[in-house]
Amino acid sequence: MSDHPALHAAAKAGAPVVCLYVLDDAAGRSAGGAARWWLAQSLRALAADIAARGGSLILRKGPAARVIAELARESGARAVYWNGIAQAPHQAVERQLEAALAKLGVDSQIFPGDLLVPPSAIRNKEGRGLRVFTPFWRRVLSLGDPPKPLPAPKELRPGPKSASDRLESWQLEPSKPDWAGGLRESWTPGETAARARLRDFLKHTARNYVGDRDRPDREGTSGLSPHLRFGELSPRQVWHAARFAAAEDPALGQGVEKFLSELGWREFCRHLLHDHPGLATENLQANFDGFPWKGDKKALAAWQRGRTGYPIVDAGLRELWHTGVMHNRVRMVVASFLVKHLLIDWRDGESWFWDTLVDADAGSNPANWQWVAGCGADAAPYFRVFNPILQGEKFDPDGTYVARWVPELKDLPAKLIHQPWEATPIELASAGITLGKTYPQPIVDHAKGRERALAAYAKIRKG
Repeated sequence: MSDHPALHAAAKAGAPVVCLYVLDDAAGRSAGGAARWWLAQSLRALAADIAARGGSLILRKGPAARVIAELARESGARAVYWNGIAQAPHQAVERQLEAALAKLGVDSQIFPGDLLVPPSAIRNKEGRGLRVFTPFWRRVLSLGDPPKPLPAPKELRPGPKSASDRLESWQLEPSKPDWAGGLRESWTPGETAARARLRDFLKHTARNYVGDRDRPDREGTSGLSPHLRFGELSPRQVWHAARFAAAEDPALGQGVEKFLSELGWREFCRHLLHDHPGLATENLQANFDGFPWKGDKKALAAWQRGRTGYPIVDAGLRELWHTGVMHNRVRMVVASFLVKHLLIDWRDGESWFWDTLVDADAGSNPANWQWVAGCGADAAPYFRVFNPILQGEKFDPDGTYVARWVPELKDLPAKLIHQPWEATPIELASAGITLGKTYPQPIVDHAKGRERALAAYAKIRKG
């Protein structure tokens, strides 16, 4: 409820406030399973926060423009307040809503949404958005600090009672089977938990962020991405809290700058989505449209289950299934393995992440997959093929991360845990491992996979 410009303005107007959440799966991309679980918890937390201020949260499902206009008519509202979302499907809904409200004689009040700066503020000479991150971020920084976050309303005057769906009727949470145990164990959705996580990060983690953020064996990241994804924190809140912390303790300066650049990458991806609504399905670089992807369902399934035979890859995918997130460094390795070692279409990987990530963001998820595949904006050189063995040895040197998520390998020494096939029969036996049975053999040879990927990429570069 903090830094919610629309709610702040509605409460400040002094009239009774009706708070509404609309589940409209047709407006934008329908959330995946893990994100729907988070949404249910987040809505419960929001309803409690609103109730504590004297209001109530109404839940309704259907086309957002129609549902909102209906409630405005039912409640006799004089104005409808909302935060804009700079994405094509949402902007289309906004136009429909404004027209419907105008017919009812109801005023539309639209406020800045969840970006640091609007896409219109970051344009090149031709009026297009920037497609390289460094100049984009430099331009954002040149605009100075974003507006300061707004406080949550202390009190909400309740509006007339209106019918509300029961949250359970939306079936956002899995039941048969209930696969969300790991999510419940790992996360506490809601604004209160989000603010506590931000404070904890700035107090304990930001100091070593530059070095630790790439180490999946350490608690080196903020863990704020799902809270940002669901609006439980705004980027403005994160920005100002981080800047204040660095001003109070200059030793945090380097970590905070790097952390804010990661917030900037989220912003960059959202701006890309604004300019390219088909980001999740269309290559930003058209020369990739003829890429020779392999439709290998068996390899894709092995990847999804964390059974590739490459420990750092398997650890990441098992972490994802249990917690709904994956360490960012490991995401890059896992994605590179799918699109380059296996030559499986990046869209298959993006779709899997969309369904299993609690922080699946409509901008960041496809933009990051396109970045790894080499077909996106500011893409890594096409010839970069992450070596999963070296990546594991560099960023998980003691094998702590692999041992946690691939426990069948936990008794191998660190020098072997990232390449168990190099262990002697005696070493495997003493660790209780039978390759091909208790843990799979690699589904592709690294050197051959890399060679095959480079040959495929060379073809499209020539074309």
